Amino acid sequence: MNEMMKAVRLHAFGGPEVLVHEDAPRPTPAAGEILVRVRAAGINPPDLMLRDGYRALPPEWRPNASFPLIPGTDVSGEVAAVGAGVSRFRAGDEVYALVRFPAALMEGSGAYAEYVCVPATEAALKPNALDHLHAAGVPMSLLTVWQFLIDQGHDEPNPFQAFRHRQVALAGKTVVVNGAGGGVGHLAVQIAKWQGARVIAVASGRHRELLRELGADEFLDYTQTPVATRVRDADLFLDAVGSPDLERCIPLIRPGGALFLVNPLGFAGQAQAAARGVQVSSLQVRSHGGQLAEATRLFDDGILRLVIDSSYPLADAAAAHQRAERGSIQGKLVLRV
Repeated sequence: MNEMMKAVRLHAFGGPEVLVHEDAPRPTPAAGEILVRVRAAGINPPDLMLRDGYRALPPEWRPNASFPLIPGTDVSGEVAAVGAGVSRFRAGDEVYALVRFPAALMEGSGAYAEYVCVPATEAALKPNALDHLHAAGVPMSLLTVWQFLIDQGHDEPNPFQAFRHRQVALAGKTVVVNGAGGGVGHLAVQIAKWQGARVIAVASGRHRELLRELGADEFLDYTQTPVATRVRDADLFLDAVGSPDLERCIPLIRPGGALFLVNPLGFAGQAQAAARGVQVSSLQVRSHGGQLAEATRLFDDGILRLVIDSSYPLADAAAAHQRAERGSIQGKLVLRV
């Protein structure tokens, strides 16, 4: 194989224009890794945050990067080679993965490229029901929902809170998913329904038909109807978008219920929640091949569906980031490699 590849790299932090499509050295798998020939790469909020130098984070959390770096964490493709000690995969296997997250949070996981090395423990066989484009949109969003709602899957310290995140039994419960039309949100609706919850999906009106198709029991168009007028005594309120002023949602949750925050930065309602007896919790998603393998069965059985908003060639990663920054995305954005 050629020792070079095409990749999208950063040579400085900044806006979408700093994403440069160029030649880069092709990586070689180390022991315990597989080399994946990338067919598609998903786009996630941490990609945009890394490109921008994590300016939204507190200064002590910002990276001291070594350029050039290749962003991106979600991949779907074929195994091109295996490193020493890898027996779970062989060349030609179709796989998908969330790559080295959050271990490579500050230096880039390398997914925006023709090839990427992936720890074998972080990969799983791709669902047969999904093509590479759709499979590439799955890993980070699916694992976020899985670790919030089903199983955290690890005992690593939580950077957002001193205590371990605790899941909520969902069968027979009322779950509100805020931002239900997005990548995390539309999977959260489906997983909560799979677990037996009554799901109220909150999004703009353009997502109504999709979310009904995905199983939402009730749809609220927040642009037309204040959520506070339609929701009472929710068992769980999952905010998938980092909405401002989430404190206003605490009275909508029953005492003993829970508020889960995918993006907890800026939330200031801890005291109010504690006074009402509402558990507020967040977590940082982590790579987990075993959990992706469980999800593979759900996609192949038709229980889960991944929605693509739009896709772009790898060379047009800057345009894809511009689209991401405009928001109002239905499902996921994906790069075709």
